[in-house]
Parts: sequence; C-alpha cells; structure tokens
Amino acid sequence: MEIALLIISVLLIIIVLLQSGKAEAAGQIIQGGNSDLFSNRKERGFELFISRMTMFLGVAYFALALFISLR
Repeated sequence: MEIALLIISVLLIIIVLLQSGKAEAAGQIIQGGNSDLFSNRKERGFELFISRMTMFLGVAYFALALFISLR
C-alpha cells in the first residue's frame, strides 16, 4: 500500500508541474496592472485532461492515505 501511495504522490507532483500557470498574472495584481486572473476560462483539450487527472490523483492520494492511517 505504501508503494501505491508513493507512486500516486510522484504522479501528482508531475501532473501539477504540467499545469498551466494561473498565478503568472498574479504579479500584475500587486502592481495594479490589468489582469484576467479571475475571469472565467474554459479548459479544453489537454488542459482539461490535466485538470481532471489532478483531481482524480488528489482524491486517490487522500483516500489511500486515510486508509493506510486507519489500518
């Protein structure tokens, strides 16, 4: 079980690093620049896949960690 948790955690780190940076425009908020950081953007294609995979791996990591701690 610990090996599965390790594999999921490594995959989660990789998938988070592949996501597009939404915080790259956060510096413009501090400087007062015009930013579309909080605008509604539709994720499509690969970006949608990465987002859903991140959600799935996060839930799997949490559930597996909870299961291991209760065992």
